[in-house]
Amino acid sequence: MTKHRIYTMSFASLYPHYVTKAEKKGRTKEEVDHIIHWLTGYTQKKLESQLKKQTDVETFLAEAPQLNPSRTLIKGVICGVRIEEIQEPTMREIRYLDKLIDELAKGKAMEKILRE
Repeated sequence: MTKHRIYTMSFASLYPHYVTKAEKKGRTKEEVDHIIHWLTGYTQKKLESQLKKQTDVETFLAEAPQLNPSRTLIKGVICGVRIEEIQEPTMREIRYLDKLIDELAKGKAMEKILRE
């Protein structure tokens, strides 16, 4: 079975879309970074290094220092698919991030986005 195209895309090519989506709704790049730090455990320096290296999405998630155990509390529908029903682990991680960015763009408070 061939990999989904998103797995081989560089995370650096997706990142500006996350930032743009947030900024269009009055949120900030720093909030996007905070969500990525929370979800993956990357520090700002390591995140910037991954972006600079053009790391693909699959590797970016596989090398994440500490996937947040609270990420399993992220529920809902993204791109017409219920997150908790996604079987493939990498795709589920991608959709977790998509959902958090959507919540940010919809104006949800950071405490709720980060499941605090």
